[in-house]
Amino acid sequence: MSSIPRRSFIGAVGSAAFLAACAKQTGYTAAEEIDTRVDSALEFLYSSHPETTELRDKAQGILVMPVVTKAGLGVGGAYGRGALRIKGVTVDYYSAASASIGFQFGAQQYSHALFFMTKDALLKFRSSPGLAAGSDIEFVLSRDAENISNETTSALSPVIAVIFGQAGLTAGATVKGTKYTRISP
Repeated sequence: MSSIPRRSFIGAVGSAAFLAACAKQTGYTAAEEIDTRVDSALEFLYSSHPETTELRDKAQGILVMPVVTKAGLGVGGAYGRGALRIKGVTVDYYSAASASIGFQFGAQQYSHALFFMTKDALLKFRSSPGLAAGSDIEFVLSRDAENISNETTSALSPVIAVIFGQAGLTAGATVKGTKYTRISP
């Protein structure tokens, strides 16, 4: 390797490392960053869909994933980090990871909140090694805000998930599961 390409390579690596260091917010821990994003996501949810405040008021706890990134082409996946709040106070941090298979393509980012409507559902979630989203969770898309207010606030589901703030485009039909795991940021 000649000295000019080697210098160029070292310069490029150094520049990339410098830019990555500048891009990261200084002075914030990972936990503070997650909490800040959760605060913003909840503010957006409650201002965009005021009817969700009734869910908040009835819930025993809320798990908020402020940014979940999803992509797929045949096989797909999604990942995000968030916080579990009880009475407005963060008690734990979680990651959400999902995998899917089927006819699918595209990428998107979105936020979601799991409203634990019963003490039993919250206790079960907190004491388990991880929850795989399944038939015991009722999902609601925020594009149909009337659906949120009319059906979910009076629903008997132990856990209600609200998906909001979608950006991007995905299409297809898939089979998937999501696992929530406690993390220490």
